[in-house]
Amino acid sequence: MPSPLIETLLILQDRDTKRLGLEAQIKAVPRDIAAVEQKIAAEKGAIDAAKAEVMGLETKKKLIETEIGSAESKLAKYRTQQSQVRKNEEFQALGHEIETTQKQISDFEGQELEVMYALDDAKKKFVAAEAVLKGNIAGHEARIKTLRERGLSLAAELTEAQAVLATAREPVSEPARRVYDRIAVRTQPVVVAIRGGVCGGCHLKVSSEVETIARGKGPGGPAQLATCDSCGRVVYWES
Repeated sequence: MPSPLIETLLILQDRDTKRLGLEAQIKAVPRDIAAVEQKIAAEKGAIDAAKAEVMGLETKKKLIETEIGSAESKLAKYRTQQSQVRKNEEFQALGHEIETTQKQISDFEGQELEVMYALDDAKKKFVAAEAVLKGNIAGHEARIKTLRERGLSLAAELTEAQAVLATAREPVSEPARRVYDRIAVRTQPVVVAIRGGVCGGCHLKVSSEVETIARGKGPGGPAQLATCDSCGRVVYWES
């Protein structure tokens, strides 16, 4: 059975472990929120990309319409000029320009038709994707709200745990507290049992001297703390 000193240290360690666990959870909250915010940014980016595709096609369609309008104006100009010329060579030259311009208009109209089909498809995809992505964003925002509420709840629990920890430190002697605090800075748990001659922390065999002290049979009796030869943790004999 652990000595009274070890029992107070085990109680201290239990309270300290709870405090550390809460601190770890609190530290995780901002990271979790940042991860969800990245998901929101990705969803919004996908919406913006889909919207940009629609806008790009609309711009392309307007440019083609402008080209068609310009070509039609040239065509009308050539036809007017052709009706006014008297020389056969000029008439044929303008006829060639008219044919070329008509082909350009036909090509532009083909391109316009392709863009219109693509635009119609892009708009349908955008509407469908926007509905899904906005639903995802709403879910992510709800998750962030939950995480923030959890952060506040954990903070309240931590305050309470810190008070309980302070109470648990009071019965521990000053020298024992110093030993505990020194070890706690570098490793957890601080206090472990010896089972079968092996440290419960590093799982290495302790020396006979350490085992003797852990049994309460050292020079200082039960008030003397035993520490593992390998990892430095406080060890006690578990009968």
